[in-house]
Amino acid sequence: MLADRIEAKWIDAFCEIFERCAVKAGDTAAILSETQSRALNVHLAELALLRMGAKPFHVVMPTPRNRNIVPVRSTGASEAIQKLSPVISALQQAGFVVDCTIEGLMHAVETPEILKAGARILVISNEHPEALERMTPDPALEKRVRAAAKMLRGTKRMRVTSKAGTALDVDMVGASTVGVWGWTDKPGTLAHWPGGIVVSFPKSGTINGTLVMAPGDINLTFKRYLTSPVKMTLKDDYVVELEGIGTDAAMMRAYLAAWGDREAYAVSHVGFGMNPAARYEALSMYDQRDTNGTEIRAVSGNFLFSTGANEFAGRYTAGHFDLPMMGTTIELDGIAVVREGVLQDVFG
Repeated sequence: MLADRIEAKWIDAFCEIFERCAVKAGDTAAILSETQSRALNVHLAELALLRMGAKPFHVVMPTPRNRNIVPVRSTGASEAIQKLSPVISALQQAGFVVDCTIEGLMHAVETPEILKAGARILVISNEHPEALERMTPDPALEKRVRAAAKMLRGTKRMRVTSKAGTALDVDMVGASTVGVWGWTDKPGTLAHWPGGIVVSFPKSGTINGTLVMAPGDINLTFKRYLTSPVKMTLKDDYVVELEGIGTDAAMMRAYLAAWGDREAYAVSHVGFGMNPAARYEALSMYDQRDTNGTEIRAVSGNFLFSTGANEFAGRYTAGHFDLPMMGTTIELDGIAVVREGVLQDVFG
């Protein structure tokens, strides 16, 4: 476990990211957290905002009870606000919201209402700041992610293959695409830090084929590098068969079944990582409580496949897997943007 001590270098890193979010002296900023939030990041956010001359205030919510049958990790859908209108109103009026909740507001039910009011939200992933400091703003990354998001929005078909046996076909027509480079300076938008990811939420009935996770690929819900292959067969968006011998497949089958919800087997989003500063081996460097795995999602060239909720396809569930895969080839309308796990030089 790393020491939870305030370090000047971490305040510097938080100041750098807030500057990229256009925070200026005199600006009001809300720091949203919950009682089980990482206190170190909450304190660093406050100190950085004060150093910049901003006017921060805290909104602290009790961490709600987990009423699911299994532990919930890395959903991006915090339930901390609990739909309380005074909290939503405070965040709407803040202008800039620093989100330090455990799961984050990316897919929270209250987020559209907050953004509609013109607030911008920076989700600080539940990482130890020792990881955050390595991934401070990179203007070149913003340009590449923007270019990748534009390309995905114009793509009709994504094809994903691998030597391990993956052969996945995704109809991208009408898919909703989001690119995140790590900060936001535009009212009514949300970003998360670390960034360097582009993902698409396909429409219903658009994903078919076979997906094979090889040893060394990652299940981020379990924060675990796989030691044995896992084969998933997908039909019209749903995992209809999950094969594999060993702990990895057994745990995935048990976790999916525990929800008792067909939507837990559906595809949430597909995309790839683009951040050259994100390290594949980082998951092995931190205790589980010290990482949320966002850096792994951003590793350049990984195919990020996720199961669970996809509001753009009308599917909702708390069950969620983020599954970065490292050796795939990703083609967009026949153009290889990732080749055997290496991001290609097609985005400038």
